[in-house]
Amino acid sequence: MGGAVSAGEDNDELIDNLKEAQYIRTELVEQAFRAIDRADYYLEEFKENAYKDLAWKHGNIHLSAPCIYSEVMEALDLQPGLSFLNLGSGTGYLSSMVGLILGPFGVNHGVELHSDVIEYAKQKLDFFIRTSDSFDKFDFCEPSFVTGNCLEISPDCSQYDRVYCGAGVQKEHEEYMKNLLKVGGILVMPLEEKLTKITRTGPSAWETKKILAVSFAPLIQPCHSESGKSRLVQLPPVAVRSLQDLARIAIRGTIKKVIHQETVSKNGNGLKNTPRFKRRRVRRRRMETIVFLDKEVFASRISNPSDDNSCEDLEEERREEEKTPPQTKPDPPVNFLRQKVLSLPLPDPLKYYLLYYREK
Repeated sequence: MGGAVSAGEDNDELIDNLKEAQYIRTELVEQAFRAIDRADYYLEEFKENAYKDLAWKHGNIHLSAPCIYSEVMEALDLQPGLSFLNLGSGTGYLSSMVGLILGPFGVNHGVELHSDVIEYAKQKLDFFIRTSDSFDKFDFCEPSFVTGNCLEISPDCSQYDRVYCGAGVQKEHEEYMKNLLKVGGILVMPLEEKLTKITRTGPSAWETKKILAVSFAPLIQPCHSESGKSRLVQLPPVAVRSLQDLARIAIRGTIKKVIHQETVSKNGNGLKNTPRFKRRRVRRRRMETIVFLDKEVFASRISNPSDDNSCEDLEEERREEEKTPPQTKPDPPVNFLRQKVLSLPLPDPLKYYLLYYREK
C-alpha cells in the first residue's frame, strides 16, 4: 500500500508530507520518524525510491509504505517503559523507531521467519547504533530478534503491552494474537483486509477499531517437523540491566539535562529550532482502491473535486515559491552529548563506554 502522499527529496521532506497529510499526528511519532532515515534500510541500488510513499520488496526483504508505518505507530500509542512485540519484524526499521520511544527500560522483541532478513536487520541496527547522531538524542531500547514463525510462539511466553503483526491475519488466528496482549495492551494488525486496532480492556474484554483498508501478504502457515510437532519459538528473555549499565544510563541522562539547561540559558526558552526548508503544500486525498499484485501493494486514489488542486491553486503556489528566497542548507547538527562526554576529565576507556564505543 502507498502513494497517499507526495514523494520527498529526503527523509525530512517525506515526514513533512506525512505530517501535513495527517498520517503523523503526535510529536513523539514525528521525532522517531525523523531520527531514523528510511533510506538506511534500503539496499544501495534501490535508495532512490526510499522517500516515496510506497512499499518495497526485494527477495525476503520488505518495507511497508511510510503511510502504513505512520498509522501503525500512532495506533500503538507508545510510551516509555512498555513492552513491544513485532511479529514479522523484517528489516527492523519499525522496531528501531519504537525503541526510540520505549527508552532504556522498555522491552523490544521481534520475530522474523527468514534468517537472512534477521541478519540484515542486525546489520542495519548495528549501523544505526554506531553512526547515527540520533542514538545520542534518545534513550534507546535496542530490539532483539529471533527467527521463527510467529504462529508458533511458545504458550508460556510473557504477554506484551503492545503487539504489531506485519502480515495479513485471518479470522482463525485472531484469538491467538489477542492472547499475546496484557490487559490494557494494544494490538495492531491487518485483519481481513483492514488495519485493525484491538485494545484489551479486561481479561476477556476487547475494543476493536478499524483504521484503514489495506492489503498485506498473508501469514505463512507453520511447517511441522518430521515428527509432526511444531517448532515452538522461544522469545528473548527480559534482560535485567547490570549496575554498570544503569550507571551509564543515569550519567548520560544527567549530561543531557545539563545540555538542555545550557540551551535554555543561551536561547531564552530553549525552543528555537533551525529554520526548515519551505515545503510544497500537500493535500491528503481519499484512497478508494487498493490493488494487490505479485506480493506488492499499491493504492490508487480517487479524490473529490473539492479536494483537488485547481489550476489557480497550482499557479498561486508556483508564484509563492518564486517569491520565497532560496535557503541555504543548514550546517550538520552538532552532537552536544558526545562533545560534553569527550570534554570530561575521565579516562578515555570510560568516555568511550559512556558513548557506547560509537564511531562518531
